[in-house]
Amino acid sequence: MANGYERQFTYVYGAISPLEGEMEWMLWQEMNTERMSEFLAQISTRYPEDFILMVLDGASSHKAKVLIVPANVRLIGLPTYSPELNPQEHIWDELREKEFPNRVYDSMEAVISQLEAGMPRLCSDPARIRSIPTWPWILTLNLKAN
Repeated sequence: MANGYERQFTYVYGAISPLEGEMEWMLWQEMNTERMSEFLAQISTRYPEDFILMVLDGASSHKAKVLIVPANVRLIGLPTYSPELNPQEHIWDELREKEFPNRVYDSMEAVISQLEAGMPRLCSDPARIRSIPTWPWILTLNLKAN
């Protein structure tokens, strides 16, 4: 009898506005270029009058040639292996700490259920979202852009 682990994955796509404390998110069973294109379209549709500068890590779905980037969105890639520079990564740390502390789930459905409950809680607290990734260099960039 062989013992082994089975891994299952689900993915939360997320983007924050550090100054406003707003967050958009989308939950999918896969991470690929098609889903990333859908997420960018979701953000573009939600903020049609805004020019959106999105900082991304180097995931292949973020830089594929077939990625559909809306006209009001520009993507800025981070250097390789630098998650600490990505404001969104600190939001994920907050989500893990507050919504998944010391818990074991018996199914992927239970994890997804927790995500579906926890993401709206996080999104409903703009002050909390602002407090996590609003670093001085982000504020400086925004002030220079305005």
